[in-house]
Amino acid sequence: MKSALVLLATVASVSSHSTWQDLWVGSEDKGTTCARTVKDNNPIASLSSPDMFCGRGPVSSSGVCEVAGMFILLCYKSQRNSDKKTMLTAFAAGSPLTVEMHAQPGDRKCSQPAIGGNHYGPVLIYMAKVADAKTATSGSFFKVAEDGYTGTTASWGTEILNANCGKRAFTVPKSLASGDYLVRSEAIALHAGAGNPQPYVTCFQVKVTGGGSATPSGVSFPGGYKTSDALFQKAIYDSSFKYVSPGPAVYSG
Repeated sequence: MKSALVLLATVASVSSHSTWQDLWVGSEDKGTTCARTVKDNNPIASLSSPDMFCGRGPVSSSGVCEVAGMFILLCYKSQRNSDKKTMLTAFAAGSPLTVEMHAQPGDRKCSQPAIGGNHYGPVLIYMAKVADAKTATSGSFFKVAEDGYTGTTASWGTEILNANCGKRAFTVPKSLASGDYLVRSEAIALHAGAGNPQPYVTCFQVKVTGGGSATPSGVSFPGGYKTSDALFQKAIYDSSFKYVSPGPAVYSG
């Protein structure tokens, strides 16, 4: 019986894995066109893994999608043995963006939790200014949004995400300098116990226009978190657990 329960728990855990996959610019649904699509919906195995940068084996970018008024210019270059295209979208500083997570690629039904299986944890969004969002492999990520845990019922970031059909909206700071950016969306599941965080990460390629002059400093991934960080030192079911925000404070500019 004990073995059966362990097996059922394992199956439930695997079926509850998820992936960030869609981006909204204001009310316009960009779908996956601006995403560095990850290879599967499994969590990142280690905080020191290169996958912490933009997720597990994301598809390399291959095009640019520029939006200006009612005119849309779409350019892309094909890749041998692949017709997948990852786009770059432009928008103004101060614009609202929404990132979207679901359990399975292409499945956006609100009837299913975005990330289930008691995968409680924070939801965090970072941005990094880069020379070219299509090819960048490093960046200084500053935090622009966070839903952590207040200690009340259904207040984990992942629970709030589920209540909103997998969507988390945020506003691009008006002070940011114009240019290419990576938007790094992340959920960190903490259900596996102390010292065992399970991050889910995807990057979206964007271009900011009409911005200011701010170029906030941030942290690198991997390197932004350590398993010795306070958030990962106690199990969330421990009576003495207290939420401590991982990484830098949210940039208020």
